[in-house]
Amino acid sequence: MNRRPDPRQTAARPELAPRVRRFSAAERWAHRATAVLMGVCVVTAAFLYLPALAELIGRRALVVTVHQWAGIALPVPVLAALGSRALRADLTLLNRFGPHDRRWLRAALHRDKRRSSRPAHKFNAGQKIYAAWAAGATLVMLGTGLMMWFTHLTPLTWRTGATFVHDWLALTLGVVLAGHIGMAMGDPEARRGMRTGSVAREWAEREHPLWLRERKSSR
Repeated sequence: MNRRPDPRQTAARPELAPRVRRFSAAERWAHRATAVLMGVCVVTAAFLYLPALAELIGRRALVVTVHQWAGIALPVPVLAALGSRALRADLTLLNRFGPHDRRWLRAALHRDKRRSSRPAHKFNAGQKIYAAWAAGATLVMLGTGLMMWFTHLTPLTWRTGATFVHDWLALTLGVVLAGHIGMAMGDPEARRGMRTGSVAREWAEREHPLWLRERKSSR
């Protein structure tokens, strides 16, 4: 006989609360691999551009090589995971922007923290904008990085522009990533969902009510 978990137990141990499946194994591994590669790119970039850090390593050629190959490999985890139906479905959701997303953005801009003012499907409007920006920034970084790497393929003026864009976009990307990590650190259940694949039903009802409602109606 199945018994409902004691609310006092679930408050102390959130993993005991009723769970809802959110991410597949392929999605979680793609996220982890991408995070590792992005971390390598950011750390090696810091050692390349900050003299105080560069002096600690000294082997600049090695750092450049690691940075280059980590950047080349950055799109690979997502491309490899495209065989997952769940990932393709989530990419479709991330690419859709509906009336509820505009409402979510208006509430965020006006600092309205009421949950009723911020309706969200599986991904809220902020997550959709971040995903689109990160994907675009990654492609630009990859393109400009290749132009800087293979110097014989493009004229000097192109490489100069590519270097400027690459450096400043890298700085912007670092700031945005810090914000992304900060948001994740402030939401343990969201991190648990990415780590285990499931989230507490209560969290889903609070943060992504439209998604949970659609799941219930599709059954």
